[in-house]
Amino acid sequence: MTNGIQEVDEEMLSSIKRHAGVGMAVGVIVVVAGILALLSPLVAGLSIAIAVGVLIVASGVSRLFLAFRMGSFGHGLLVSLLGLLSIVIGGYMLARPAMALATLTLVLAVYFVVDGVFQSFWAFRLRPIKGWGWSLFSGVVSLALGIMIWRQFPVSGVWAVGTLAGIQMVFGGSSVASVCAAARRAANEG
Repeated sequence: MTNGIQEVDEEMLSSIKRHAGVGMAVGVIVVVAGILALLSPLVAGLSIAIAVGVLIVASGVSRLFLAFRMGSFGHGLLVSLLGLLSIVIGGYMLARPAMALATLTLVLAVYFVVDGVFQSFWAFRLRPIKGWGWSLFSGVVSLALGIMIWRQFPVSGVWAVGTLAGIQMVFGGSSVASVCAAARRAANEG
């Protein structure tokens, strides 16, 4: 008798094997996009700021649609106001992507600092457990990155968001491609 974890793993492995070629192609495309982002972090960062602006505008339009369906007064009034606010903020991001990128950079710096502090505290709580040092290392790196981005602002706005997105895409795409390649090899051997 098999347990649920084994069945999920077998099902997942089977799915990965069936779609290994597509997965490897997607992984390679993501790696190429990551390399392009690393080669031009400002363009990548501005693209991310514009994409976030588009998503916020779409959110606002959706909220206005919901408010219209609910009736513009009463319960729909707050939804209308939130929808209008979203459209204004998203529109501002689209009209001024460099300013939006600067804001995203500051948010990223604060995130890394807070994440680094919490990871470091967590590491000391894990201290008797083998490998706790890796958690501390991750926390220190995150804290240092956040401080570096903050101290170099506004210059960091040119490189931080695009570079970090590029790094994530390179590692994420490599991971997907390597898992799919391993699954394909396992399928061919088995």
